[in-house]
Amino acid sequence: MKNIALVAHDGKKATLLEWIGKHKAFFADKNLIATGTTGKLISDALKQPVQCMASGPIGGDQQIGALIAEQKIDWLIFFWDPLSSQPHDPDVKALIRLAVVWNIPVACNRATADFIIHSSLYQQDYQREVPDFSKHNQRMSKD
Repeated sequence: MKNIALVAHDGKKATLLEWIGKHKAFFADKNLIATGTTGKLISDALKQPVQCMASGPIGGDQQIGALIAEQKIDWLIFFWDPLSSQPHDPDVKALIRLAVVWNIPVACNRATADFIIHSSLYQQDYQREVPDFSKHNQRMSKD
């Protein structure tokens, strides 16, 4: 689980940065991918490169969703703000849906992120089960 996507709504960026700051050593050898502003803030905080996508509302959430569908993301950390309406709410839901579809861990708050980062499974070379969608993809083909 080396490829980690990080997303945070404006109201949760400080929370994510504080949490990441407490776990700098953990992130040192990870490949980090993030939406625009969040990625820049994380890169500055950790003093390491972060692959920055577009800002979430202008396509960054969907770019990360595409990486999930391509099996290029191992874990999604998405500190979303449940108390603020988001103009790109359908994108937010689609991103979380893709994480569930492709069976990758998702942390939407500090507690869940803490559980994942301290899990004994994370300390091992855990290989998640990747769903087989071949039957779904062939459902309309003729026999």
